[in-house]
Amino acid sequence: MDLKNLQKKIGSLTTKIDYKLNSPREKEILAKTVKLNEEVGELCNDILGILKLQRASKLNKFDKRNMYQEFADVIISTFQLADAAGVDMQRAINDKVKSIEKKTQNESEENNEE
Repeated sequence: MDLKNLQKKIGSLTTKIDYKLNSPREKEILAKTVKLNEEVGELCNDILGILKLQRASKLNKFDKRNMYQEFADVIISTFQLADAAGVDMQRAINDKVKSIEKKTQNESEENNEE
């Protein structure tokens, strides 16, 4: 099967997703989600660079100092998305840390029982 026919076949198999973005808020949330994904991708590229897993042409241009900016971009984009979605990051982080601490404590107690 050639690529054109394969593409047509796959197109007929896929369910069309009809995003109904009815409000500016929904559009903003989608845009900020895409932006966060972009920033995570850029951070991943820098991690690959640090591990020397990038192709040679990218490694030649790699600057380790850029990684700090990419971490910051991910955090900033996350906070912007949270703001658009109405998420209180202070509460979200506190709740998550408590959840992790409880899970870690339970696992530690289980390991001590063995």
